[in-house]
Amino acid sequence: MKHDHEKDGNALDCKEVVKKIFEYLDGELDEHTHADIEHHMDHCRSCFSRAEFEAELKNKVKNNAEEKAPDELKNRIDKLIGNF
Repeated sequence: MKHDHEKDGNALDCKEVVKKIFEYLDGELDEHTHADIEHHMDHCRSCFSRAEFEAELKNKVKNNAEEKAPDELKNRIDKLIGNF
C-alpha cells in the first residue's frame, strides 16, 4: 500500500514500516531508519495505529510473562530441544 506522501524515493512505504515495526518498538534501529519510520507514521494513520497496537500487545505480553514457568515444563522443553 503506497500513500501520496511516499512519492519521495527515500520514503519508506507501509510494507517496509510494518516489516521493521518490532525493531522500531525495541529501539534496535539506527537513528536514520528510526526517523524515517517516525516520519512515515506522522503521515500514515494506518501504520501509526499498527505501531500503537503492537506496542500495547508487547506491553501486555511482558506484564503477563512475569510468572515463572514450572520446572516440569522447562525440563520438557529442554528435552525437546535436545532432540534437534
